[in-house]
Amino acid sequence: MFIGQYNHTIDEKGRMNLPIKFRREVSSGVVVTRGLDHCLFVYPKAQWQEMAEKLAKLPVTQKSSRAFARLMLAGAWDAELDSQGRLMLPEYLRQYAEIKKHVVVAGLYNRIEVWDEEAWSKYQKTTEENSDDIAEGMTELGI
Repeated sequence: MFIGQYNHTIDEKGRMNLPIKFRREVSSGVVVTRGLDHCLFVYPKAQWQEMAEKLAKLPVTQKSSRAFARLMLAGAWDAELDSQGRLMLPEYLRQYAEIKKHVVVAGLYNRIEVWDEEAWSKYQKTTEENSDDIAEGMTELGI
């Protein structure tokens, strides 16, 4: 399980250190893809396999299904951590998430999100300001 948030930097080659407490869960590799809200999603291989199977079952006749599958699958990057626990983020994914030098790595149970630090700060501020409204909407989901 991934939880918590951590600040890291991207080096000149596009690598970032993954938090030490996340490394064991991703020792067999990860898949990095475009996420929602202009962040990157990082899935352990097993979790990615489950997600990819669900995406493959979406109806190809629905425009939104095709678009979501393309967003997630076409941009996916298969990767492994190097011996120092670094993860390579390819340029096209860094551009999508508008990642510069400083990032926030956030654990979200079965996936990791990587955000540009400024974008995360803005997103977090807005979410905190609207937390009451967001919480009210969660009752429909049983939370």
